[in-house]
Amino acid sequence: MNTSILETARQTIFAEQQAIAGLARQLNHNFENVVNIIHHSKGRIIISGIGKSAIIAQKIAATFNSTGTPSFYLHAGEATHGDLGMIQKDDIIIILSKSGESSEIKTLVALVKGLGNIIVSITGYLDSYLANQSDFVINASVDKEACINNLAPTSSTTAQMVIGDAIAVCVMQLRNFSSDDFAKLHPGGNLGKRLYLKIEDIYHHNACPTVFTDADIKSIILEISKGRVGAVAVTSENNKLKGIITDGDIRRLLEKDVILSDKKALQILSPNPKTATPETLAITALETLKRFDLNQLIVIDKDESVLGFIHLHDLIREGIY
Repeated sequence: MNTSILETARQTIFAEQQAIAGLARQLNHNFENVVNIIHHSKGRIIISGIGKSAIIAQKIAATFNSTGTPSFYLHAGEATHGDLGMIQKDDIIIILSKSGESSEIKTLVALVKGLGNIIVSITGYLDSYLANQSDFVINASVDKEACINNLAPTSSTTAQMVIGDAIAVCVMQLRNFSSDDFAKLHPGGNLGKRLYLKIEDIYHHNACPTVFTDADIKSIILEISKGRVGAVAVTSENNKLKGIITDGDIRRLLEKDVILSDKKALQILSPNPKTATPETLAITALETLKRFDLNQLIVIDKDESVLGFIHLHDLIREGIY
């Protein structure tokens, strides 16, 4: 039977979806116990496996590290060639294995038990050597692999990864791991910028076009052109914000055949414009721009004195958008 590519893909996704749904029903107090011992542990979390499980173990270790739980990956086969020395007294060992019976896993378990460390197994067979020798067992069994021959690790490795994510998220919650904590561990790249970049880091690059409330239309247009942010802030003589005039406001007035020569800024400004402070996160400013379909925000201090402008293009240039 020639099954279409899309149909095979859908069947694969559905099979793995079913496997993940089954995990939720399999969770028990063992899972809670594992989360609690990790939360209270003074040591590190060591994740190990062999074959495809080893690759998942690396990902889980990376997830723990990025969410504030010190962790590293230990290859089960390399443990007997010196890497066992990485394990310290208070470390917790999590071992991933579908069968729980491979020779490398059996050797690793025997060695770790000799060291006296806690062993947590994530396995698909609860009567395996690994499960029987573990202090805590998390059931990662699946009805079948997504592989058409029910052989290649697919649903089973997905199950392992999901369990690892669930443990990490639960530990995060117990530790009240906040977005600020996350930002400290992810300072690089666009992700880091979304978490820590503030308006004060970028608005200084823009001009600060302003006019007083009695400015005429020519002065307003010249200031908008000179500022190159598509708008001008209207202020009192002591620099307090009164409103904003955008180039779009000017165009709309012209479309209405309004005689502008005798108009002053106070008559055409939009009061209560959207603003940001230097302490505002850039991602928060972006959300405001998107919500109100704007191109710029006026930057003000706590006394509503105008400091400058932040433009949508600034956030695009910084990789926030």
